[in-house]
Amino acid sequence: MSASNPPTEPEPEPRGRTCDFCGDLVLAVRRVALDHEYDRLQKAHRELYACSACFETKERQRLGLNRR
Repeated sequence: MSASNPPTEPEPEPRGRTCDFCGDLVLAVRRVALDHEYDRLQKAHRELYACSACFETKERQRLGLNRR
């Protein structure tokens, strides 16, 4: 290494997880896996994780609370 090219620090890894619905990087994600007649623990599937806003929207749809 020469004096004109000091070592560079690597870019820090982004903290958090990406929402599978909107793509935002967030510190916490949510997922419903088991609720009354809803069971995603026994069925093979791709797990999807949602930020709080997407989770609330998806949960209202799942529970039939959204008007269409």
